[in-house]
Parts: sequence; C-alpha cells; structure tokens
Amino acid sequence: MMNRPAVKERKCYMENIRQQATIYVGLNDRITGVQKYDTEKYLSILKNACRSYRVAFSVQMLNGGYFHEDGRYVEESTLVLRLVDVPNDTITEIAKDLCFFFNQESVMVTLNPVSVIFIKENQ
Repeated sequence: MMNRPAVKERKCYMENIRQQATIYVGLNDRITGVQKYDTEKYLSILKNACRSYRVAFSVQMLNGGYFHEDGRYVEESTLVLRLVDVPNDTITEIAKDLCFFFNQESVMVTLNPVSVIFIKENQ
C-alpha cells in the first residue's frame, strides 16, 4: 500500500447533485428490423453528434428488447449514452438527432439525479 498525503475530507457529497440523462438508442432499423451497419459506424455517428453539441459523454453497448407501436417485438443491440449536467433542450435535440440518424421509431430518455465527485490523485 502506498503512503499518500492525508486527503481532506469532504463533508457532504449531496451538494454536488447533478442531472444525468441516459439515452437508449437501438441499432435495428425501424422498417427492416435488422441492423444495417456495423456497430462501429453507429458509435462514430453518436460520438460526432456529442462533439457537435459540445457535450461530454459516456457510452456503452447493451442488448435489449422493444415493442414497436404496431406490436412487433424485436431484440437488438442498443447504445446507451450518458450525459451529465446537460440542459434538457440539448438532451432532447440529441435524442431527436439520434432517432433520425439511426432510423428509429423512438429512443428512450431517462433522467436521474446523481452525485458527481471528481477525484484527483493529489487531493
């Protein structure tokens, strides 16, 4: 175990509450029901969208299922985009763009409070 200088204790992390938005974007085309392009292409589009809106992000790949409005059920790969402390109107615009770019019937957005703490080695 390394000896590190004493870390100044923080009294309350709750004062650092921010909003986390999570956007779930399926990769299957809404018409054909299959993924048209390789996952890397979709990931590149998502990264470019975040860059153009100048937002920091995290993304991961999941598998999920979805019921279309017409009742069809599909299982598909899903990109999960996480944004912290981004204005709601920007979240909505990003979600609409991804819905359009990925040819989705819809994308799902969840909003949750999160406690954000940045840790540095020398703190």
